[in-house]
Amino acid sequence: MNSLSKKPVMRFLTAFFGAFALSASLAHAASINVQVTDQAGAPVADAVVYAISVSGKLPATKAAPATIDQIKRRFVPMVSVVQTGAAVMFPNKDNIEHDVYSFSPVKRFELNLYHGVPANPVTFDKPGLVVMGCNIHDTMVAYLLIVDTPYFAKIGDKGQATIANLPSDSYKVIVWHFRQTDPNAQPTQKIVAGADSAAKFSLQLKKAE
Repeated sequence: MNSLSKKPVMRFLTAFFGAFALSASLAHAASINVQVTDQAGAPVADAVVYAISVSGKLPATKAAPATIDQIKRRFVPMVSVVQTGAAVMFPNKDNIEHDVYSFSPVKRFELNLYHGVPANPVTFDKPGLVVMGCNIHDTMVAYLLIVDTPYFAKIGDKGQATIANLPSDSYKVIVWHFRQTDPNAQPTQKIVAGADSAAKFSLQLKKAE
């Protein structure tokens, strides 16, 4: 077999073993099903849940970008979660100008009066909570939680979410909500991620304003 005829064979083998490795990786991936309720047992929406390896190992993944819109003088979504290092765009879809800012120590920034799409995203390179507002419209507020892991989800209206595609391992599963009575005491459970892993949390929440 000459060198020219070897090339298609090598390409086939590379593709085959690459697909085999990917299938093997997915076969060992796990999910954690999470349920969050309040002190009265009612489902809690807009909570954030995330999983951190107990060993402290961080996967070599690039943070996915995100978008927080401004629609009808509201941030949409009001609650977001991203991995540390994520770039976030803030499109203003209203026909009036907004001035987006944050004084949070994790990330202080301001997007001066504008409408449309800013020229550059804001990069959030430290973990923690960023609370944002609009200098023109005081009722506008948004919460962005930055976490040191790609394994996270936002809880839906039924109080449930799934963190998918985790490598089989032991994790600390942490839940956060912007109305927690003690925002510094985030409930945590230790979970060994397997085929049917699950976590349940009950949060003490402040009354809605």
